[in-house]
Amino acid sequence: MNINLNVLGLVCATLGVSFIVAIITTPIVKQLAQRVGAVDDPRKDKDPERRIHTRPVPRMGGLAIFLGFLLSVLIFVPLNGQVRGMLLGAVIIVVLGIFDDIYDLRALFKFGVQIVAALVAVLSGNEIVTLSNPNIFSSNPYWDLGWLAIPVSVFWIVAITNAVNLIDGLDGLACGVSSISSLTLLVITLVAPDIVSPSVPIMVAALAGGCLGFLPYNLNPAKIFMGDTGSTFLGYALGVISIQGVFKLHIAISFVVPFLMLGLPIFDTAFAFIRRIAHGQSPMHPDRSHVHHRLMDMGFSQKQTVAILYVISAVLGLSAVVLTTSGPLRAMLVLMALCVAGGVAMRIFIHPHAHPEADEPENDEEDGQ
Repeated sequence: MNINLNVLGLVCATLGVSFIVAIITTPIVKQLAQRVGAVDDPRKDKDPERRIHTRPVPRMGGLAIFLGFLLSVLIFVPLNGQVRGMLLGAVIIVVLGIFDDIYDLRALFKFGVQIVAALVAVLSGNEIVTLSNPNIFSSNPYWDLGWLAIPVSVFWIVAITNAVNLIDGLDGLACGVSSISSLTLLVITLVAPDIVSPSVPIMVAALAGGCLGFLPYNLNPAKIFMGDTGSTFLGYALGVISIQGVFKLHIAISFVVPFLMLGLPIFDTAFAFIRRIAHGQSPMHPDRSHVHHRLMDMGFSQKQTVAILYVISAVLGLSAVVLTTSGPLRAMLVLMALCVAGGVAMRIFIHPHAHPEADEPENDEEDGQ
């Protein structure tokens, strides 16, 4: 394990600046959200069954995370073509999120703008050029995507953008899970200095610092929600930065790493789409069957549910780190352990609903979809 101490120092400075900016600007963003009408009011919700909080709460808090990230990147990261493309796409996503938090835009329109933002990043050089071959016994360890690089990269970014948005259903859930994913990616990029550009761990640190600075305001009972401004930005940033980081790893079964690092939002979204299609609904149709809903229906409180999902994300993140730092034998043992954990997770997903007689009077984050 060879970690560049200069990069490590920049990472610490970046994380600190982003954290301070986010924790200072969040109260300001909260006041701004109230003035422009970016408030989540459960009394005006068309689908009140998905809501648990009972009082209006300002949203759009993700703007504070973005400000911490943006300032840190501008200070510590050289602005090459890839970074500029990512930042431009991030601005598009954040502006879209702000308008969505105020006016509740249509899902199809948001999806189209997300594709545009992803294209901006991909055409600036943030693309998945090769993938490690899932068949570890093949003589060809890597797949060269060729012309498929652009559509595959756009699909990945848009998918992760919406995956994080979809788990944004309880106080502190999406922000905490994104923090864990960011810290996982930070460790992975720090231990691969010969493969990953030094600017990548610095950008990850900026993202983690923004999340950690906002999280105290977002934990139950939340004083402010991150809204689509935050959840879509976090998903977009994780999607783009992971292309520059984990998809460049030249190790056996490295194709598994991004799915572990972002395991919870990816699998929750996949099950949500399969479930909705199986019921003849649109994949974008909101429902109350996400993993956090199922855990609460099993009798866990909101805080317990969030804690459980934090632990699951941390275990998946740790497994991703092991896969990148250990040999094939340990990697296979980790995968076997994950299969057991997956069986437990499946039990949660297929558990029949046992709706509690009354919802807890605690406040919770608004659902993405």
